[in-house]
Amino acid sequence: MMKRYFATLLLLIGLLSTGSNAYATNRSSSNDEDFKAFLVKFTNSASFQLSRIKFPLKSAIILLSDDGETEKSFPFTQEKWPLLEDGTFNVERMEDEDGSVYVTHFTIDNPQKKVFEAGFEESEIDLRVVFVLNDGKWYVTDGHTGWYGFDLPAEELNEAVKQVQEDNKMFKELYP
Repeated sequence: MMKRYFATLLLLIGLLSTGSNAYATNRSSSNDEDFKAFLVKFTNSASFQLSRIKFPLKSAIILLSDDGETEKSFPFTQEKWPLLEDGTFNVERMEDEDGSVYVTHFTIDNPQKKVFEAGFEESEIDLRVVFVLNDGKWYVTDGHTGWYGFDLPAEELNEAVKQVQEDNKMFKELYP
């Protein structure tokens, strides 16, 4: 009877310690990368930015074919990523002369995940970037950019990618 009690007690202690370790790994730690410092480096270094994006992104690029009805899906790969510059992730609310309001903000802002969106109110978003903390470091895991909006015909994707790559080349020259 005593052996069974002792074995049950050891099993319970093992389960409790496993649970507390799992909890500890899900919490933010003081060793986690500071998000604001990460963003500065992310938007000021092309090589760092590209190293912190998990390609292909979770969401594909969805475009319409020439017929205007058929959707085509393209993986969001590194060659299609437009490098994001300093100031992109500023939180702002701007009204233009016709009264339209452009909003840039984090729709999710917690210690493990941040989602940034930009676009006109009550309209499609121009930019969506999902940041996830993984092993103490921030990574982009998903996103959307106006470069590849639904109004871009699938047949024009290659031309849009060429323009993105030209812009990226200039960014890389300024911010290697």
